[in-house]
Amino acid sequence: MRQLPKLTGRPVIITGAASGIGRSLAQRLSRLGSPVAIADINETELEKTAASLSGPVLTRVMDVSDAADQRRFAEEVREWLTAPLAAVFNNAGVATSSRVIDAIPEDDDWLHNINFHGVVNGTRAFLPILVEQDEGVIVNTSSVFGLLGMPTQSAYCASKFAVRGFTDSLRQELRGTGVSAVNVHPGGIDTNIVRNGRFPVDPEGRGRTKEVLAAQFQNIAMTSADKAAQIIHRGVERGKARILVGPDAYVFDLLARVAPTHYFPLLARIQAKIRAQQEDCE
Repeated sequence: MRQLPKLTGRPVIITGAASGIGRSLAQRLSRLGSPVAIADINETELEKTAASLSGPVLTRVMDVSDAADQRRFAEEVREWLTAPLAAVFNNAGVATSSRVIDAIPEDDDWLHNINFHGVVNGTRAFLPILVEQDEGVIVNTSSVFGLLGMPTQSAYCASKFAVRGFTDSLRQELRGTGVSAVNVHPGGIDTNIVRNGRFPVDPEGRGRTKEVLAAQFQNIAMTSADKAAQIIHRGVERGKARILVGPDAYVFDLLARVAPTHYFPLLARIQAKIRAQQEDCE
């Protein structure tokens, strides 16, 4: 029987660690004794994460869409390690929103290069280390939008469906080895992803500013970043191949199973109720 992966107290790699789930994962695992290597393109916020950690840390300013830079980071990590690498969290992600007919190709490319190619680059860079050890976990962040397609989210859904398919395929390739691959599907998490995203216009044509969109997202986010980190950590250590994060993630998963082509009318009714509540509060 394959031994369950153990993260606590062992070295891990986390991208997208300047905020949100990545920062919370770094803080949680560092607090529990893990040496943590963290990377993000935002140097200022990455340094804040590093300053908040209690144990050994390796910090790297990096654009995950740069495959060569990911490989260089992997070599730095190889030299830094004093114990086998427990996990690679390919967590960095961004957001944009528009109808397909109105999409700005450059924004979609920017998103795909980070959300999907960043995951592929990180997997390819660090997988050789794990395979040589014959142990460890690749943990890739998909989304509930990797379970169901949503209007105005074509680019984001495409990237997260791609992460899901890539990781599921990798998992099958790793059968019979000590290395595993995990898909993480967060629901609404209270992070800065909307505030840091690209939203040139209100995708629904209602005239909302980016600040209003970010505030509305924060109002409906059902799970804190710290809680998400706890769920992910426990899910990996329990050997789960797929980790649903937040109560809304379970709703999306259920709809994907029971109403795979007719789910949106149900979600639309839920969204209408949430929107009415938001407007009452404005």
